[in-house]
Amino acid sequence: MNTYPDQIHRAAHSLGQLGAPEVAVVLGSGLSDVLRLEDARTRSFADIPGFPRPTVSGHTGEVTVGKISGRSVLVQRGRVHAYEGRPMSEIVLPVRAYAALGVRTLVITNASGGIAERLSVGDLVLITDHINLLGDNPLRGPNLDDVGPRFPDMTHAYDPELRARAKEVGTELAVPLEEGVYLATLGPSYETPAEIRAFRALGADLVGMSTVPEVIAARHAGLRVLGISCVTNLAAGVTEQPLSHEEVIETTRRRAADLGRLLAGFLGRHV
Repeated sequence: MNTYPDQIHRAAHSLGQLGAPEVAVVLGSGLSDVLRLEDARTRSFADIPGFPRPTVSGHTGEVTVGKISGRSVLVQRGRVHAYEGRPMSEIVLPVRAYAALGVRTLVITNASGGIAERLSVGDLVLITDHINLLGDNPLRGPNLDDVGPRFPDMTHAYDPELRARAKEVGTELAVPLEEGVYLATLGPSYETPAEIRAFRALGADLVGMSTVPEVIAARHAGLRVLGISCVTNLAAGVTEQPLSHEEVIETTRRRAADLGRLLAGFLGRHV
C-alpha cells in the first residue's frame, strides 16, 4: 500500500539522488530565478514522486540542489496553493520530504499585498508571525507521530535568531528590510477593501495565499523557519487601483536582484 508516509519517503529518496542539502529555500510567485547555485542538479516536480505540479504562472515547478559558499542548498522553484484545488497533504508534502531528507532549516518566500500603511510596493519584509485564515490546517487528521507531536508549539514559528542574521546581512548589503505579520487567505480572488480593514484590525501587515501551511508543516517536523515576503502591490482599498497577477510578477522580477543577494548572503553564513 502506498500510504502518505510512504509518499514522503519516496519523494525524499528521489531528492537524495540530487544531493544532501542542509537548507531548503522555497521561491514563490515570480521569484524562481533569484538564486543561482554552483554544481546544480535539477529535477522537475513531475519527476519527484508525490510532488504536485503548479498550475499558476510564475511558478516553475522544479527542485535544484547545489552549493552556495560551499554549503549544500535545496531550492524549490514555485509552489502549489490551496486555491488550485489541492489538499493540504499535497501542498506540504515537499516540506515534509525535505525534513525526511535531513534538512533542518527552511527559508520560505512569497509575494504579498501590503496592508500596513508603512509598507510600499517592492519592500522586502521579514515575517515575524502569521494569521491562518485559510480555513484548514495541514496537521488536521491523524498525526504523523514519526514526524512531530500532535500539538506543536507555534510561539516562534519564524525563528528570531534567523531573522536577526538576515537583518545583519541586509544591513551589510544595503538591502532594506521591514518586518511584519503575514495573513493567509484561501483565494484565488483578491481581498475586498472591507476584508483588508478587518485584517488590519486583526494585526496583519501583509496578506497572501500561501506560506502558512508549509510553515506549520515545517515547525511540526522541527525545522527552523525564516520567512521573507516581497510586497508586490498595496492591498485592496489602500489605493483605488485594481489588483492583478501581472503586477505581482512584474514587481517580484524588479526586486529579484536584491532578494537574490540577500538570500545568497544569508545562506553563505548560515550554520
